Amino acid sequence: MGSSENAPTAKVSNGDAGYVLEDVPHFIDYIHDLPTYPNPLQTNPAYSVVKQYFVHEDDTVAQKIVTHKNSPRGTHFRRAGPRQKVYFESDEVHACIVTCGGLCPGLNTVIREIVCGLNYMYGVTKILGIDVVVANSSSQLLASSYQASYSCTYGGYRGFYSRNTIALTPKVVNDIHKRGGTILGTSRGGHDTSKIVDSIQDRGINQVYIIGGDGTQKGASVIFEEVRRRGLKVAVAGIPKTIDNDIPVIDKSFGFDTAVEEAQRAINAAHVEAESFENGVGLVKLMGRYSGFIALYATLASRDVDCCLIPESPFYLEGKGGLFEYMERRLKENGHMVIVLAEGAGQELLSESLLSMGQDASGNKLLQDVGLWMSHRIKDYFAKQDKIAINLKYIDPTYMIRAIPSNASDNVYCTLLAQSAVHGAMAGYTGFTVGLVNGRHTYIPFNRITERQNKVVITDRMWARLLSSTNQPSFLPPKDVAEARKEKGPATWLLDRSISMGNNHKPVDGNAN
Repeated sequence: MGSSENAPTAKVSNGDAGYVLEDVPHFIDYIHDLPTYPNPLQTNPAYSVVKQYFVHEDDTVAQKIVTHKNSPRGTHFRRAGPRQKVYFESDEVHACIVTCGGLCPGLNTVIREIVCGLNYMYGVTKILGIDVVVANSSSQLLASSYQASYSCTYGGYRGFYSRNTIALTPKVVNDIHKRGGTILGTSRGGHDTSKIVDSIQDRGINQVYIIGGDGTQKGASVIFEEVRRRGLKVAVAGIPKTIDNDIPVIDKSFGFDTAVEEAQRAINAAHVEAESFENGVGLVKLMGRYSGFIALYATLASRDVDCCLIPESPFYLEGKGGLFEYMERRLKENGHMVIVLAEGAGQELLSESLLSMGQDASGNKLLQDVGLWMSHRIKDYFAKQDKIAINLKYIDPTYMIRAIPSNASDNVYCTLLAQSAVHGAMAGYTGFTVGLVNGRHTYIPFNRITERQNKVVITDRMWARLLSSTNQPSFLPPKDVAEARKEKGPATWLLDRSISMGNNHKPVDGNAN
């Protein structure tokens, strides 16, 4: 079916005044003469009071919303939402959903809303969940009841190699959003493009919804390219998942708000412990392998934190201006303190032998437990000091946070992401990820969200706000401070910092308010 010629990696079009549209692929790019059908939403009772059913084909969303009067209009993405014409009839659709990588609040909500969106909005009844059964449970047991243990299954890309699937209906997924984890199971790695696309083709699947982080989305991109090479009418849609919020372009990832909210419990517990003992120190390790957004936002939200350490901001322990000197001063002033530490912070301080741990199945570097290491270093340092005897409590809530259900804010966000993915697939778009850009839901090419990681920019005002809140030093060595001061930014430093700093990092809120 269709042509097997490879399309350009990027689909870009230009307009007046520096307008650039980074578009997503569509069936018509490589399959000719496809029939279209009226969108069923026109007769859907839920939309009977809606004045404007459909998104205009020319609607796009600007990546940057803070500009000057003479600035070029810049990069835009296609706005998400239902289209007037669709490229699937309801009874033609055979969809599948797969979850990959680590757990994150909101996974079950996304699964639920994809199923309900396909069924309630478009009348689709053939929806499969990709999983692998490895114990006494069966897919039928999971399909009929969500009482089966998660340990009975694992999913992810490996699930495509198995003949076991879960038939998903609105009844099956009705209450799953109230529980953490994923009913489909998940795993890392296991990506064999040819086998996966063979499985998709053999099963007659024509819509694939892939939920996962940047590694998963890279895999989804490769799957789309193979689907396109074979000329298959298969929509490949990604829903980005990363609790660390390290996916670029989008405003935030689903589950992030829940993670920040739940981190408050750990910080509060650490504060209570520290405050209750003389020279009490509460040390909390939060998620953030390469990006410190959870630690940053949890610290700002808490107001009980005296020091926040993240991967993007180097620090040192001993000597003038180091962490230990600051701790001594803080304990003398307040009698207690709370430290929040992202899991990727301070890795360069660990010995080289400890760092050589290889990678996990997703290609992520395996990190040492910097929290445990830090707690030992702090205890050892103060044990040698005759002046201060500390009482340190170390708290690691990582897996508690990952495993909880999403909060109200994330539930709404997950619903909109899922429905946007469904609308896009039905409209014939493929090879895209859905995401919120400046408050609007968009379709983003895979390459834009996999080209780099979103990180905290310590030259932004958001990091300055944190330093002002905790009153901690920056811990940057004097040499680094001197170098930073030598760099000359443009008048619109906060607007154009990505160019002047030689990277594309942006804060989570998309601008420097």
